[in-house]
Amino acid sequence: MARKTVSALLAEAGLTDLVDAAELLTSELVTNAVIHARTELELEIESNADGVSVAVTDFQPPSPSVAELTAARGYPQTEDGHPAETGRGLLLVSLLASSWGTIHSGAGRRIWVRLDRAGSGGSPEPGADAAGVDQVLATLLGGGVVQPSTNGTGTPTELLRRLVTALGAGAASVTVDRADGLDSIEFARYAAEAPVTTSGRVVWAPLPLRAPWRGELTATGVRGRHAEAMATLTAEQIALLIENQRLREAHDETQGWLVFLAQAGELLAQSLDVELTVALIPRLVVPRLGQWCAVHLANEYDELSLAAMTHTDESAELALSGQLGDALLDLQHALAGDGLVALTAPADSIVLPLGARGERLGTLTIGRHAGRWQGSAEFAIIEDLGRRAALAIDNARIHDHRRRITATLQQSLLPPLIPRIDGLDLAAQYVPAGDGLDVGGDFYDVVPLPHQGWLVVVGDVSGKGVGAAAVTGLVRDVLHALALDYREPLQTLRRLNDTLVERGGGHFCTLALAFLTSVAAGSVELALHLAGHEQPVLLRADGTTSMVGQCGTALGLVDRIEAPRATVRLDSGDALVFYTDGVTERRNGGKLYGHRRLRTEVAALAGLPAAMLASRLCASVLDFSPQPPRDDIAIVALRAP
Repeated sequence: MARKTVSALLAEAGLTDLVDAAELLTSELVTNAVIHARTELELEIESNADGVSVAVTDFQPPSPSVAELTAARGYPQTEDGHPAETGRGLLLVSLLASSWGTIHSGAGRRIWVRLDRAGSGGSPEPGADAAGVDQVLATLLGGGVVQPSTNGTGTPTELLRRLVTALGAGAASVTVDRADGLDSIEFARYAAEAPVTTSGRVVWAPLPLRAPWRGELTATGVRGRHAEAMATLTAEQIALLIENQRLREAHDETQGWLVFLAQAGELLAQSLDVELTVALIPRLVVPRLGQWCAVHLANEYDELSLAAMTHTDESAELALSGQLGDALLDLQHALAGDGLVALTAPADSIVLPLGARGERLGTLTIGRHAGRWQGSAEFAIIEDLGRRAALAIDNARIHDHRRRITATLQQSLLPPLIPRIDGLDLAAQYVPAGDGLDVGGDFYDVVPLPHQGWLVVVGDVSGKGVGAAAVTGLVRDVLHALALDYREPLQTLRRLNDTLVERGGGHFCTLALAFLTSVAAGSVELALHLAGHEQPVLLRADGTTSMVGQCGTALGLVDRIEAPRATVRLDSGDALVFYTDGVTERRNGGKLYGHRRLRTEVAALAGLPAAMLASRLCASVLDFSPQPPRDDIAIVALRAP
């Protein structure tokens, strides 16, 4: 508000050439009163054709040290005579004002400054460096903030030029140490074309940069009694520019790392194969985080072995493999640690133990690029990437373990081998749904009966997973137990229904049961019962097809079921094809495989042995859609030779 007020008054009085200096001095006086007095204040501005006077009054009684300071019309100094950090505002007043002073009273303190127009008779403070002072201090206008501009007025080189001009120096430069293991770099430099004098002294001013960065401004051939103070002010402004640039670079770098981690995490999450996941990790690391990378995995005894490795120079991989073998003991020690471990062999590398869910999985070893250190930001990225990689490896291991368990359990629910039945050609096909992580409820079985009889069973238990697998096993076990106590097929189905109603846990089962009543050369006769199951396809030797059987009640839903009996006779070359709904409900976009397509495909397979009929029909169902099956597929073919 004070700056705007003085600016408006000077513009009205036609003193626009004094606006910048007046704004700066007003800001300094008001800031000084607010910070040190912490009282209300009064601002007085008086202008005439020759210049302007600004006075700020606070209401705090002055301390002896302040009164003593202002009476001397100087500014705070250190023991070596240089301006103290807290006296910068008074230094600016001394350098910019034509005249200034203070008036103390019991009620407070009044500080005034006078700015005269050029040629009005005013004179600068005696002893100030007259040449170029305004050019240096112009960089402080606007509250001490340098606004970088495209015309170069806010660049470090421009600030050095103004300093050199103001001090009549020969040259000035800024060096910065970025704490990256490399030597300090010359950040900016300016040399006068024709130095005012060849003599003079050297002035140094540290750049107040945030650790661990360090910097220094050096000016040579300097004259003037305020050189150190002006060099320090310039160093502060250059440091501000550097810090601003540093923040922008840090922001851009952070954004880049975040994108990198997000993309790496997405790639790792997409892989559920252990070998593929491990092979992918070094490819993500090199060359962005290191010159080479190696992944070692631990076995059940925590013994490490090399699982994947890559190098920016492929010809160096063989030698690197040998060096990693020699460093295996060090890697073993790192596996037991909790964080990054530096290794000297292989040269200039770090090791990160990989762990997930309380288990040590292995190590991630990264070799740094020659001539460049890995900073704290990169270490943090490596640790983050290591955590993501460890979780991806562990997830892939869990996925692989679960898939093997599922396959084993699914296999246990199917007959180990289709039995050979004289006078009958019998074959089956089974394809689990999806990626094989869930046990399906589809099954088939061939159950021997007393007195040389057989039951051919194709079923589908509702749901998936452990619950469906348990019910599937229950159905098979009960069927085998009932087969020993031979009964009519309908009685067998009703007793099985009683068991499912009592112990099925809400699961139900559709079942196609074929009781082979007569198997003779060139002819097969069977009794067919369908408990809520799909009708099988009867394929005659001449290629004609029909759907046979009457659909009854699914098992496990109600206490009393019906499954009407249908008699089917297969003559030589005829076949009967059983299937589950994974066949007819196979989907490609909005289309279903359906019963019509099923009959068409089966008709084209007339005359083929049962094994070829089942396998070709299964291939046709799978080829209908590029997507993996969403439901289990079970096909059983019976054929009279």
